[in-house]
Amino acid sequence: MQSKRRATPIRPSTRAFAREARRMPGYSLFDWLHGYVYARWPYLYIGIATGEHPLAGIFGAPVRLIGRLFPPRSDDGHHQVTFADTYHGKVVPFEAATQLVTVEEDVTLTDLEPMIPYALARDIVLQHPDHIVVLECPCRAARPNPCQPLDVCLIVGEPFASFVIEHHPRRARWITQGEAVEILRAEQERGHVSHAFFKDAMLGRFYAICNCCACCCGAMQAHRHGTPMLASSGFVAQVDTERCAACGLCADYCQFAALSVDGDCAVVDAAACMGCGVCVSKCPEGALSLQRALDRGQPLEIQELIAHAAQFTER
Repeated sequence: MQSKRRATPIRPSTRAFAREARRMPGYSLFDWLHGYVYARWPYLYIGIATGEHPLAGIFGAPVRLIGRLFPPRSDDGHHQVTFADTYHGKVVPFEAATQLVTVEEDVTLTDLEPMIPYALARDIVLQHPDHIVVLECPCRAARPNPCQPLDVCLIVGEPFASFVIEHHPRRARWITQGEAVEILRAEQERGHVSHAFFKDAMLGRFYAICNCCACCCGAMQAHRHGTPMLASSGFVAQVDTERCAACGLCADYCQFAALSVDGDCAVVDAAACMGCGVCVSKCPEGALSLQRALDRGQPLEIQELIAHAAQFTER
């Protein structure tokens, strides 16, 4: 008698992802399938997107065709939006990034357009925010000679953290909030930039902090080539000319090529500066600082947003 083949069970995290998706108005089956593919096979997804995967030549054109046939639309269903509106990162200096991985209660913050200046995917809905997984960076893993270490992508909250750990047990692990802070600190020490990432297919919300370098990060390279998928922190670096020793260390570390040395002082290209703060931490003379730039959007400082939301609720 031929034995019956056992059906592969649907994993609990997949069910949780589907349950959360069903609660979202306007989140279609296509959106869920997109999110599932992205989170289930991120190394293939990112590898094709960056052109580094061997299958990029085969699947790149069909994926672009699907994007043209089914263009994303804004919440009202009429206005076409860009790729960057559906998938983007917000530059977060070290202190702001630390706040995102040390939240102690569930949080729902919606329509954060002043901080996240895109038509879609601009909510922060943190469920079990202390559930954090560190994942090997798909962008670095796709490169032939990547920056090290690989395990620097922080998946924050549910249902994302459990989904990643269940589907990528060899490339991901649970960490504490304290360990997440130490990863952020180590990455800043290496001169890398922290971005809070949002994606429409990932329930239209924040789901990860990626610690990025210009040589490996697909989003930084896309941004540099004209796809504006990164938003400024809301700050711009400023030089104290009296303190600056023109050593050039800041320019060496700047991932956005926004710093140079002209004569006896460093110069900031304000249009290119994204306000990440890496240069501030690297300057041995203390000659650099971050200053608010009102035309670059508001900073993403979650503790301030939580406090503001609490005051509004009490009224």
